[in-house]
Amino acid sequence: MITDPLPPRSRPHCGTAQTDAKAIRSAKGPGLDIRPRSVQIPGQTPVGHPVYPLELIRTRLNTHRPTLNDPGPDVRQAAVAIVLREHAHAGPEVLFIRRAEKAGDPWSGQMAFPGGHRDAADLDLRAAAVRETQEEVGVDLSGARYLGHLDHQAAAPRGRNLRMIIAPHIFELETPVAPQPNHEVAEVVWAPLAPLASGSLHTAEQFAIGGTPSWFNGYRLSGGHFVWGLTYRMLKTLFGVLDPNWRPPPER
Repeated sequence: MITDPLPPRSRPHCGTAQTDAKAIRSAKGPGLDIRPRSVQIPGQTPVGHPVYPLELIRTRLNTHRPTLNDPGPDVRQAAVAIVLREHAHAGPEVLFIRRAEKAGDPWSGQMAFPGGHRDAADLDLRAAAVRETQEEVGVDLSGARYLGHLDHQAAAPRGRNLRMIIAPHIFELETPVAPQPNHEVAEVVWAPLAPLASGSLHTAEQFAIGGTPSWFNGYRLSGGHFVWGLTYRMLKTLFGVLDPNWRPPPER
C-alpha cells in the first residue's frame, strides 16, 4: 500500500474545518446533470453536495488523457486502486483502507487506497493495482468495470524525492462485495464522494513533526479518519477530471 509518512497518529493539536463557499459548477454533457442537490449522508445533516453520477464519472474518465511519466531503470513503480461503488442514498462511494498498527512503521494507522509496488510478474501497473487490492482487502477487481487512470503521481513526502511514480487506476464495483482485509489492513472504510468534492469535509490540521508544528490539509471523514498527503492529492486530481471548473477549498 502507498501512503505518505507522518503525521503522527496522535489527535490533531488544532483543526479548522473549511467549506467551499462556491458550489461546484455544472459540468454536464448530453443527458447528464451534476448540479448540486441535497443528499442524506448517514450521520450528517443534509446539505447541498455536488453529486457526480457514475455515468458521468465513466464518461469523464473515458475521455481523459492522463499525463504518464516514462520511468527510467532506477525509478520504482507503484499503483493504487481507487475503487468506487454506488450507494442507494449517498451516490458514489470510494473505498479507503486504514493501515494496521505496526511498531516502527511510520505509516501505521494511516488512511490510503489499496495498492503497492509493481512486482516483476505484474503485466503492468494496472495489474499491480488489481493484485495488491486482492491481497490487501480480498476484493477481486479482475471482473470489475475499469474506468481509467489518473496522472502519474510523484512520491515526495515532505519535499523528498523518492524516485518513485504511483499510478492511480479507477474501478467500479457493479456487484456487492465483502472485503476481507489481511494483516496489513486494520479497517476498510467506504466514504461518499459528494461531501469530499464539495469541500465540506476539508480541514487543515496541525501536528508536531520533530518538535515543530506543521499544517496538513486533508479530509476528516465522518468516522474521524483523516485522509491527507498522497491520497488527498489523488482525490483532488480525480475531482479536477470530473469537473474542469472544480477548485479545492482554501488550503493552509
